[in-house]
Amino acid sequence: MTVPLPTAETRWRCTLCGNLTRFDVTRSSKVVEYVHLDLAGEPKVEERDVLSETIESVRCRWCNAVDQVELVDRPGSGS
Repeated sequence: MTVPLPTAETRWRCTLCGNLTRFDVTRSSKVVEYVHLDLAGEPKVEERDVLSETIESVRCRWCNAVDQVELVDRPGSGS
C-alpha cells in the first residue's frame, strides 16, 4: 500500500489509535549526490537531488499498526 505524503494542508493520522505525531517511515529513494572528500578521506554530502522517492510503508509508533495511516486536514487549513 502506497501512503501519500502529507502536504501543507494535510497530515497523517493513524486510523486505529488516532496518533498524529509519531511514525516510522520506510521509503525508497533515487538520488544524485555531490560528495566532497576532505584530505583525510572523510566524505561530506554537499548537494543532494532527489530524482524519485516512494513511501513503502508507514508504521504507527503508538500502536504498531502498519499501513493504517490516512491523510486528514491540518488545523486551520480551511479545507
